[in-house]
Amino acid sequence: MRILYFLVLALFIPFCAIADTTDSKWMSKVEVTKKGTHCIDDPNCFNRYHPAIPAVARANPGDIIIIHSRDALDSQFTLDSIADDLSTVDLGLVHPMTGPVYINGAKRGDALEVELIDIIPDEYGYTVIVPGFGFLRDLYPDPYIVNWKLTRVGAVSDGMPGITIPFEAFPGSIGVLPGLPEVKAWKEREANLAGAGGIALTPSTGGALPAAVCGEGGSHADDCLRTIPPRENGGNMDVQQMQIGTKIIFPCFIDGCGLFTGDVHYAQGDGEVSGTAIEMGAINVLRTRILKGKGKDLDMPVTVGDDQIRDMEPTRYYQTLGIPLKGAGVALPYHAYLGSEKLTNLDNLSEDLTAAARHALIQMIDYLVREHGLTREQAYILCSVAVDLRVGQVVDVPNFIITAVLNLNVFDKYRD
Repeated sequence: MRILYFLVLALFIPFCAIADTTDSKWMSKVEVTKKGTHCIDDPNCFNRYHPAIPAVARANPGDIIIIHSRDALDSQFTLDSIADDLSTVDLGLVHPMTGPVYINGAKRGDALEVELIDIIPDEYGYTVIVPGFGFLRDLYPDPYIVNWKLTRVGAVSDGMPGITIPFEAFPGSIGVLPGLPEVKAWKEREANLAGAGGIALTPSTGGALPAAVCGEGGSHADDCLRTIPPRENGGNMDVQQMQIGTKIIFPCFIDGCGLFTGDVHYAQGDGEVSGTAIEMGAINVLRTRILKGKGKDLDMPVTVGDDQIRDMEPTRYYQTLGIPLKGAGVALPYHAYLGSEKLTNLDNLSEDLTAAARHALIQMIDYLVREHGLTREQAYILCSVAVDLRVGQVVDVPNFIITAVLNLNVFDKYRD
């Protein structure tokens, strides 16, 4: 009898639907994928800001929004890329964003809470020095590239032997679209800065997407804002604490908010000093919540987190201190628009965090070259992806302090 039971059971089981946990679902998902090789080929991609840019998807609050994003330069770099390949980079294509996504029920004046649930990295990333760009652009005028192999364990590179950068991914750019009043106000204030000799990226149609809205002859070509500077709508904030598990709250300037993301960083030091982090394409998993009427309380986006900052802190570190010293006769590029001979001729500036940051950073580069055998370019790249610039104090006049903090765990722990 027992033998007959097991025979019947053996015959019956293959025809039964045996469910495991894979078959239990609860998520309502909205997925926005990449299409084509580059942003210009992709109807889900744009690289300027204007409320006339149409939404490519709609989602309800609470939906799981999955956004496939491109790297910051919309590049064709590979593990075999060399510095000469940077000559093909068109900064008019920065930054390709995926979206925008219309959030049902969101209105202008609301706030949008965006929870970062997960970031899935590509296998390849890069960090570059682009001539004329970066915090020490006057000291590093030549192109340079480091190609990284990426996993969730760490990033390694043949160009940076003995170094492993921990996986601490975040969206370099994430935000919402501005409304017409914001476009007008931001365009005017940036034009005023440019008129005073400052650096401001005014609207440009070169490489602008979507072309029908922002390109040459587009419906709003003169008013599409560049994505490089962060503004009240978020965008290219490059704040590494906006990591998985945090919630970023944005003021909504249009109905539906126009959520987008891209320019994801595998890892970055506070400062992103070379001009790039470990840049990569990625899959971003997000969830939203509408905070009715709360947009009026926000001047800028805010971040709400838990243990992310604590978990990022190094267990071993090397720290340099910078004060506003620069050397007499040295004209700092960040102050050039002020046109002051008095400023140039001073050894010591007063209450100047920019000069202090430069002082701390140059000391850190000197340390990496002297004690770890890096070239100056490798040291600058490592500072961009793994050194945090922090405000030490802003009261001890005239010498405010910026510190540069290097996580020593990036070096091979088994290295002699």
